[in-house]
Amino acid sequence: MEDYVDMLHVDVMDGHFVPNISLGIPVIASLRKATNLPLDCHLMISNPSKYLEALTEAGADLVTVHIEAVPDPTPLAERAVDAGLGFGLVVNPGTPFATIAPFVELCDMVLVMSVEPGFGGQSFMSEVLPKVTEARKFVDVHGLRADVQIDGGIGPDTIGVARAAGADVFVAGSSIFGTADPVAAVAALRQTIEDEEQNARAHSRS
Repeated sequence: MEDYVDMLHVDVMDGHFVPNISLGIPVIASLRKATNLPLDCHLMISNPSKYLEALTEAGADLVTVHIEAVPDPTPLAERAVDAGLGFGLVVNPGTPFATIAPFVELCDMVLVMSVEPGFGGQSFMSEVLPKVTEARKFVDVHGLRADVQIDGGIGPDTIGVARAAGADVFVAGSSIFGTADPVAAVAALRQTIEDEEQNARAHSRS
């Protein structure tokens, strides 16, 4: 898979911020030994500041933290930079973009959840698409560096509308690893994005 994707998105859950428990520091360290891909660590945890140094040592490249867990992320963003990590903010489906808008200039990534965090295999929530568009416009208008990522229910039937809304980084789990041919699944997702971009360019010329 390493030749076919741009990064690995690693879900870290603590059983507190979300009810599930998933990959921790030892697993991230093992992944780092197995791949040169950037490790994008999505921290669905209540106290992310406790783990920044350990994540750096384990080989993480970027951490995204939930604004719901860290209402004032400025000190954490500064610590992440000092630790050599990229930094991003996440908003749950019910959280408005305005909650993170004052902090987007600190971010390398803005992640809009299109499912409730904590479990894979959920259905895509199309009602978050206007928030993706809002994030995209905010980043572009202010000339900021952040990518706009979307996570949850991304597959062949949803990645096109997510791209049209303004996302440029897509987290796909079940739609890739739940198939018989993950490489072909990635290729199909990329083709859908390309088709959407071609349609957008054609529409802009008409």
